[in-house]
Amino acid sequence: MIKEIQLRVNLIEERKENILLYKAAKQLNVDKSEISAVKVLRKSIDARKKDIIFNYKVAVYISENIPEKSDYIFDYKDVSTAKEVHIVGFGPAGMYAALRCIELGFKPIVLERGKNVQNRRRDIKAINQDHIVNDDSNYCYGEGGAGTYSDGKLYTRSLKRGDVRRIFENLVFHGATEQILIDAHPHIGTNKLPKIIQNIRENILKYGGEVHFETRVEDFVIKNNKIQALRLQNGQEMAVNSVILATGHSARDIYQLLHKKNIALKAKSFAMGVRVEHPQEIIDQIQYSCSGERDELLPAAAYSLVQQVNNRGVYSFCMCPGGFIVPAATASGEVVVNGMSPSRRNNKFANSGIVVELDIDRDFKKYEKFGALKGLEFQKDLEKISFFAGGRTQTAPAQRLVDFVDGKLSTNLNETSYQPGLNSAPLHSLLPKIIGSRLRKGFEGFGKKMHGYYTNEANIVGVESRTSSPVNIPRKEDLEHTEIEGLFPCGEGGGYAGGIVSAAMDGERCAEAAIAKI
Repeated sequence: MIKEIQLRVNLIEERKENILLYKAAKQLNVDKSEISAVKVLRKSIDARKKDIIFNYKVAVYISENIPEKSDYIFDYKDVSTAKEVHIVGFGPAGMYAALRCIELGFKPIVLERGKNVQNRRRDIKAINQDHIVNDDSNYCYGEGGAGTYSDGKLYTRSLKRGDVRRIFENLVFHGATEQILIDAHPHIGTNKLPKIIQNIRENILKYGGEVHFETRVEDFVIKNNKIQALRLQNGQEMAVNSVILATGHSARDIYQLLHKKNIALKAKSFAMGVRVEHPQEIIDQIQYSCSGERDELLPAAAYSLVQQVNNRGVYSFCMCPGGFIVPAATASGEVVVNGMSPSRRNNKFANSGIVVELDIDRDFKKYEKFGALKGLEFQKDLEKISFFAGGRTQTAPAQRLVDFVDGKLSTNLNETSYQPGLNSAPLHSLLPKIIGSRLRKGFEGFGKKMHGYYTNEANIVGVESRTSSPVNIPRKEDLEHTEIEGLFPCGEGGGYAGGIVSAAMDGERCAEAAIAKI
């Protein structure tokens, strides 16, 4: 017999051995000797009150053993001589499109402009230490996409777009810890992701797929509104049947190429703002209502904040407890910041994007001449401002939090995790009013919700501009582009995902759609 039940455990009880077994036996009114095992299905922490509670959802096995195998089986087969599906981009959407193709008996041919995970490290080091941005290999471009070296958070709200559990189980199949199947806000960590991504690539190759690195697609050969071939940077043309376009939200050259060829695009609303960085100890003390260091059983505290300011949402985005701020520029002449955490989340800083919703129909009047690319051009201009304000390197413009709200230049800045360094700058006047004024009111409001959050011990760092794509590549219900036969816009780059899991699910769906058309 198997029973699923909810258990609540306080911080003192959490230290006790076999506490879940004892609580399960008591709740079910059975002797603990009758229980074969207690399997944790879900775990979360409720720190809203002083008495911190661990909430568990568990499966209790009474006189029955836990099954040794997962309910999910990934049946990969040799596709080396099968029909081909071309995939442009090898982030989460591209990887899971390729895996799904193999499951369905088709050969994926992946074209990735960047390098593999090992060789990307040199280019990431060059950004951090030498301020050199490689246009094809950086925090956004390369094997695994933007998620590889910027965190690996797996939380998603896209529960209706596909089988979320299937993606999690597949990550475990490729080497992720089973803890991601349990945690309410699962996270792999930037130090663990590269090996998992390498395992996925090796599996694709093992079963007959192809993955080509440092292979940038520069043009589409289209005849009679059907994609015929891909033209690569070396001039080679590659004939295609179906193309899954999974290039990510930073592949601006792809948007510009489609726009130049008069292929349908739409401007899309998105959000922009800054990164805010606190000492992790401050966030722990606020969230866990403690005066010193947090209890060793508690993870580095996170937060989620949102409020309306002048009819726009101002909210936290990609919050990274115990993490780092990283340079996410994809070209020279721009400064972009993002956040990440290692698996242990043991760095001494907490950072989060704090961003403002932008309305594509109201906020970009000066950019109307750019048509579908108006949001993209606005985004580029803000990143250029950040570059010049930072000192024309990857040094980022920054300000103490209260100084920013008060409109005061900071005479000095707090210590930071951002390796290229910070430069004191008047972000309160540099940011466009539609962003800056709302951020200032938002920070004041957040300080009332989290007492101690609004402090000059925190820096704000500019700019957090790559939250999602400013462009949508439209597609029909069958996921094919509205005009171009054989082209399947996918994932974050198409405007259909907002993170690793949702992008992976969209990749699977696009693989199924592309195969259905062959």
